[in-house]
Amino acid sequence: MKLWAVSVFTVLAAISTNGYAQSVPTSPVDKLTYHNDAQRTGWNDHESRLTPQNVASGKFGQIWSSPQLDSFNGMPPRLFAAPLYMKSVTMEGGDHAGKSFPVAFVVTTTGYAYAIAAAAANGVQPGTILWRTRLTDNPCTKGAQGNLSTPIIDPKTGRLYVTSCSEPQWQVHALDIRSGQDVPGWPVKIDAETMNQPGMNRNGDTKWVAETDDKNGFSSDGKRAVCRTPCYTQRGALNLNGDGSRLYLAFGPDGVGWLIAVDTQTAKVATAFSSIQANQQEQGGFWASSGPAIDADDRIHVSSGANLIPGRLYGLEGVCPECDGAWGQSILQFADDRERGLTLTGTYTPFNYCQASKTDIDIGSSGVVAFDLPAGTSSTRRLLTLGGGKQGNIYLLDRDHMPGGLTRRQPCSDDSTTDKSLLAPDVQPEFGKPGPINLFKPYSDNLGAFDQAKSRSTAAYFRDARGTSYLYVSGSKKIGENLTLDAPPGLARVKVVTNPGKPAFLRVDGLEETQTFKNPGSPVITSNGGKDAIVWVLDNNAPRTANLYGDAAPKPVLYAFDALSFKLLWKNPEGELFTSGKYNEATVADGIALVGTDRLQAFGLRND
Repeated sequence: MKLWAVSVFTVLAAISTNGYAQSVPTSPVDKLTYHNDAQRTGWNDHESRLTPQNVASGKFGQIWSSPQLDSFNGMPPRLFAAPLYMKSVTMEGGDHAGKSFPVAFVVTTTGYAYAIAAAAANGVQPGTILWRTRLTDNPCTKGAQGNLSTPIIDPKTGRLYVTSCSEPQWQVHALDIRSGQDVPGWPVKIDAETMNQPGMNRNGDTKWVAETDDKNGFSSDGKRAVCRTPCYTQRGALNLNGDGSRLYLAFGPDGVGWLIAVDTQTAKVATAFSSIQANQQEQGGFWASSGPAIDADDRIHVSSGANLIPGRLYGLEGVCPECDGAWGQSILQFADDRERGLTLTGTYTPFNYCQASKTDIDIGSSGVVAFDLPAGTSSTRRLLTLGGGKQGNIYLLDRDHMPGGLTRRQPCSDDSTTDKSLLAPDVQPEFGKPGPINLFKPYSDNLGAFDQAKSRSTAAYFRDARGTSYLYVSGSKKIGENLTLDAPPGLARVKVVTNPGKPAFLRVDGLEETQTFKNPGSPVITSNGGKDAIVWVLDNNAPRTANLYGDAAPKPVLYAFDALSFKLLWKNPEGELFTSGKYNEATVADGIALVGTDRLQAFGLRND
């Protein structure tokens, strides 16, 4: 599971690209990407300072805060992106040139990127802004979508890759982490001229649509959904392949999903894959906050969603189960062939994709996690999971033998035993027979969109000192007449059951029944090897449809639980965190927990 960390984050030599030679030493506590690694495990196993005992001791709390970050035309910033962290970065230029600091990197909806001192060093107090970069002068949606996705750091080149939206196009930057300046040749435009070049899209004739003048979201006949400006949202976290030569971007949200590969050495879009073969099919957005997961073999995995309007207007016809190359409501695996571009190598689609898709209960609200089991424990060692989704289910796949076809999805089914994931032999109460495990109840194929959705987070993986593997999933049970009220459980622990020579499967091992989450981000795990494990969850503390601006904007809550007992260790006092974005996660590394709100807030062990 840690092969990625060894191959990418251990720096052996400087690499010169576009005139930059910026090899940056790294530490095991660095967090350089969303959910800690390219596989998206969400596990930091080098946390020795924060233990269940001292987090619960009363000494853990807020230790510093940055100033509020920059607004745009009166619109305050929000952080949908998780902070990144490096233990030591030497600044270049400005007032701090030549000085080294622990640094947090954050990006905001108002179109800025920042490097912020994460601890006192060289006469500088924590929370001090070391550099700021304006990514766009015209952030999309009046300053509410300048940036939504978590960047990624490549320490071999000293680059922070980050996207920004500037009406009506997106662009991807490569910033020098020491100065915040764009590397020569960057940014790279993601626009119709670039994306609609012959041969760019490797799945049919779908075109990148720049924008539409329609203000209502429908075509002239009042039926078909059309995109607004901007047509696509880059919410999924960025990811890099093993040698850093390819940067992957995922776009959604609903009508069309795009997976895009950028060649980092030539600073240009190299290849792309759309979730559908024709724009009229309108499904399959890649919008989960975790973006693509990449395993040690450089295979790319991404989950896709549904689309509310076509399903409700046209039923199964809108879902398009008879269409070749229509990959809504699926998990897709790719190879990035330098001659053929992005090539589909595996798929999985749940048995009930038709029913769930037409009511917008998509699995694409959650991202995928790649993890490996110890040798000899199972015949399926290299696994892939998706936990949550709007329906609240968890799925387990053998990523060496993806079960779906490469041309089209299987026919619709209402028989749970026909699901092609690695099913447990246990009877599931929702079906009266084996099928996918539902974590956050009640199970429904009809109610699960908007505030009825059970989960929009990505699972986290942890292996204890005995070698037992667990998955943690955040979400919420729904109650009330219309299933819009939240109730416990909001956190599930699922054991990966293994037997030598047999396929692995999942079994619920514990549910946290005391706390109510309203719209939680992804759980992250910290531990010291296989011991002292803590689960951290940042809850938006409001329904998905809540307004993030104004006097009534929600104040999020950060929780810490003992990973094996689910004892609540700590949560921040009500109102202590400022308003944040949605679907984000805390960064917990080197003894501190960093939370992006409208500023950067840090929690740790206090001396008083």
